[in-house]
Amino acid sequence: QVQLVESGGASVQTGGSLRISCAASGYTYNVACMGWFRQAPGKEREGVALIYWGVGSTLYADSVKGRFTISRDNAKNTVYLQMNSLKAEDTAMYYCAAAVRAPCTLATERYPYWGQGTQVTVSS
Repeated sequence: QVQLVESGGASVQTGGSLRISCAASGYTYNVACMGWFRQAPGKEREGVALIYWGVGSTLYADSVKGRFTISRDNAKNTVYLQMNSLKAEDTAMYYCAAAVRAPCTLATERYPYWGQGTQVTVSS
């Protein structure tokens, strides 16, 4: 089992920046990659970014490329999502998830472990 706890969600203004974190515990040696997902009210959960736990390769959704950066600190078992140039449409509950099998994609069904989410609200 892998436990995930997100933190850092907040209300920010349009154009602002925010970094959210996800701390992993438990059987983290099984983790192949970590992903960030988000879900806005009335919409399906969508993949935002992922990072391979070992080599650090990353993948981003087109909607966040150039604005968001995913990174990890293996020593702290923590994954971060740096969000810049935030837009109103980035408003959502952001979830951290862990996959134990590669290859990694941004499909939710590839991730058996999920955190409880952290709310990000962007307003003008």
